[in-house]
Amino acid sequence: MPAATVPAKAGRTTHVDAVRLAATALIGVAIWLVPEPEGVQPRAWQLLAIFVATIVGIVLRPLPMGAVALIAVAVAVLTETLSIAEATAGFGNTVVWLVVAAFFIATAFVKTGLGTRIAYHFMRLLGRRSLGLAYGLVATDLVLAPAIPSNTARAGGVIYPILRSLCVSLDSTVEQGTERRIAAFLTFTVYQGVVVTSAMFLTAMAANPLVVELAAQQGVEISWGLWAAAASVPGLLSLLSVPLLIYRLYPPQIRDTPAAPELARRRLAELGAMTRHERILLAVFVLLLSLWIAGTALGISATTTALAGVAAMLVTGVLAWEDILRERSGWDTLIWFAVLVMLASQLGELGLLAWFTERVSGVLAVGHWIPAFLSLSLIYFYVHYFFASNTAHVSVMYAPFLALAIAVGTPALLAALLLGFFSNLYASLTHYGTAAAPILFGSGNVDIGAWWKLGLLVSVVNLAIWVGAGSLWWRLLGLW
Repeated sequence: MPAATVPAKAGRTTHVDAVRLAATALIGVAIWLVPEPEGVQPRAWQLLAIFVATIVGIVLRPLPMGAVALIAVAVAVLTETLSIAEATAGFGNTVVWLVVAAFFIATAFVKTGLGTRIAYHFMRLLGRRSLGLAYGLVATDLVLAPAIPSNTARAGGVIYPILRSLCVSLDSTVEQGTERRIAAFLTFTVYQGVVVTSAMFLTAMAANPLVVELAAQQGVEISWGLWAAAASVPGLLSLLSVPLLIYRLYPPQIRDTPAAPELARRRLAELGAMTRHERILLAVFVLLLSLWIAGTALGISATTTALAGVAAMLVTGVLAWEDILRERSGWDTLIWFAVLVMLASQLGELGLLAWFTERVSGVLAVGHWIPAFLSLSLIYFYVHYFFASNTAHVSVMYAPFLALAIAVGTPALLAALLLGFFSNLYASLTHYGTAAAPILFGSGNVDIGAWWKLGLLVSVVNLAIWVGAGSLWWRLLGLW
């Protein structure tokens, strides 16, 4: 969402944006001028200043994220903190291209209407009661999550328009003052479902591949299949439990919704039979999932699979090259994601992460690793109250917290995955926790007090499921 209203000319920097830009620059300069601690290279300290200023810029948004990232590259090169080869190395990273390819696949779901068709089929099958209707919308998101790496695109582009239409047909809108009939319950349940599905697949949220790349820099390799397998049991338990919890604590006023299946049947009739492009996309999607799951055994990387899927869509006409060029979110992500990967990688190579871990781990390494790791994980989770972006949170805190977890004796793969799952689940807390939140909260169906109170309760339930049942499942998988 824009930081401030642009009064006249589109794209003009406002007074508020100018102040934020100045604040971002001053923070970077302030860190740059502080004498580097003993044992830290001057170049590492200078890069830390650029990195912190970049993250502050991403949070304050005086400029779009891509613009902030490009400025960081320019400053790093002009100050001779990095060479041009080092500063642009992130653009050749395979994980970056996995995310970009996944955005193109998401475009195909929206263009063909296959995502909408899937949603109406779930509504037709499960929509006779309000709880079943909620499960149907959550199931739609679960099916789309592996192929759409933006919870904003899933929630705002596919599910919310259907949710809005459904609530109007059931006479439950904020304009009529009847949102508590069912709109409030469905809106909040959909959001919490999106939070969980984002944690279940490597390609379900843009920051997940960043997690994988940051983990790889510390010697922890996470494949698409491993992420999905580890998240499957706790994820499904959360998707079954959370809607029921919300149904009990924040119940709709109407329990039976016989109009919903009828609405779904009418909309499916309007859509007609599946088009050739929808059938091709469905076949490609099934093939993508199969190769993502079996890719490690076959020696095919997730990025290769994604690019092959995009190529197949181009050859068959499901996507046109103009569709690829118009996918602004994908190209924007390419810029800022590549820069963040580069900055994090260079900070590690220059030894700053090792220096930080050495200084802090000694304080925590007392007794068994489990209490220390749980403490680190809870801090990592609940500090998200201070973040309005999953990506910013991951960029700042994931690598040092993973390093600390490993330093106190936590099995590396367990630490990397759990912190990665938490990098999605913590978005349950607030109405700004991730980019999908303002879309659903902006509907006005749920007041802020209910959102925060229920969000806290949902976070506790998710933590109990993922740490409790999840740890038993991960034990069976041999992760610890």
